[in-house]
Amino acid sequence: MLSLRHKSFELAFEYPFTTHKGTKTQQPTLVTALGLGPMVGIGEAPAINYYNVNIAEMQTILEAKRGVIERYALTDPKRFWHFLHHLIPGEHFLTAALDIAAWDLFAQMQRKPLYSLLGLNFTAKPFTDYTIGIDTKAVMMSKMQLHPWPIYKIKLDCPNDMDLLQSLRGITTSAFRIDMNEGWQFEDVKRCLPELKKLGVILIEQPLPRNEVEAMQELKKISAIDLFADESCRTEDDVLACAAGFDGINIKLTKCGGITPALRMIEHARKLNLKIMLGSMNESTIGTAAIVHLWPLVDALDADGPLLLKEDIAEGLAFDNGCIELGARNGLGIKFWGEKRTRDII
Repeated sequence: MLSLRHKSFELAFEYPFTTHKGTKTQQPTLVTALGLGPMVGIGEAPAINYYNVNIAEMQTILEAKRGVIERYALTDPKRFWHFLHHLIPGEHFLTAALDIAAWDLFAQMQRKPLYSLLGLNFTAKPFTDYTIGIDTKAVMMSKMQLHPWPIYKIKLDCPNDMDLLQSLRGITTSAFRIDMNEGWQFEDVKRCLPELKKLGVILIEQPLPRNEVEAMQELKKISAIDLFADESCRTEDDVLACAAGFDGINIKLTKCGGITPALRMIEHARKLNLKIMLGSMNESTIGTAAIVHLWPLVDALDADGPLLLKEDIAEGLAFDNGCIELGARNGLGIKFWGEKRTRDII
């Protein structure tokens, strides 16, 4: 039988993290553990307010379903996901935490790193951007100077931020990805596209509200910069609809429900000639490791969660000038801090 444990954490950011959606100084996150004998698989789901996800509700569901989950015979993580999909329908974040834990545990059972279990090879080191949250010009410039990085993801709030972007370009030659988090309007983006190109922007993430479908389709026709869906692509049901208005999609494990549906989304996106980014929702090393293991399947990573946090709860990823190195352990390759007392801690 499986054993199920879970615990919540409040992880402080190094800087207040501000996007068009708001500001937070801490990231609430739920860690789940599925144990079988001496092996323990770990998963994670951060709580995101604008998706109406909170830790207490997820923990209440886990306790209500504990007996059924613990009686499950884990022989295939994909089948386990389908079991969860029917057991807790609509709970994508919680399903993701359990799905990641199951893949971690199953890969340990097979004595393989997760990427190897999936038949993947790392021919090159994965690399990630570093996110610069919205702040004053002076603070954003200071963040860049304190964190030199080959590629930045810059959060923007409104078209007036073009002057800010020009100032940031003045202190670095690194590539820019920009993320508007649904905050701009069509005419503003259209007007700014030529200048964004000159400023070395190589990717624009979710410039318009997700319901502006026709406007995104028009924007794609005129943009020389790749447009990626984020809020417009939450689950695998959204992939097809994104093809007309975007060049690529940002898949986030917590949004879509974990590694299992992410693999299906990647396959579907490739058939539609969409580019693929795997994105972060400020996960610790636990959730970030799950993202990194899928690197050979995608075009870009936004996997900088541990870099943005003042504190972490696991080890197993090393960051060096944008490149990421996985831990040598089987499964996710991570070590949850205090792992020897896992059952007491979580």
